[in-house]
Amino acid sequence: MRLLKKTEEYRVDSELEAKEAMEQFRSEATANGYSVGACGYTYKEKKSKGEIIDEAWIVRCVKVYGTVWDNI
Repeated sequence: MRLLKKTEEYRVDSELEAKEAMEQFRSEATANGYSVGACGYTYKEKKSKGEIIDEAWIVRCVKVYGTVWDNI
């Protein structure tokens, strides 16, 4: 059995931190044996009575380790 790809999600507290995390995934890809298939972030906010009481950015990264037809 062989791992083909893995999707990971992380919560960060700012848009800048989300962009830095995405850049970190891309820069560490070769050294850690994967390529980045997709990477992005989404802004979420929590409201109470119409007021924003919390906010977060969700970073999603798809790490590709190989394809179905790669030789071992």
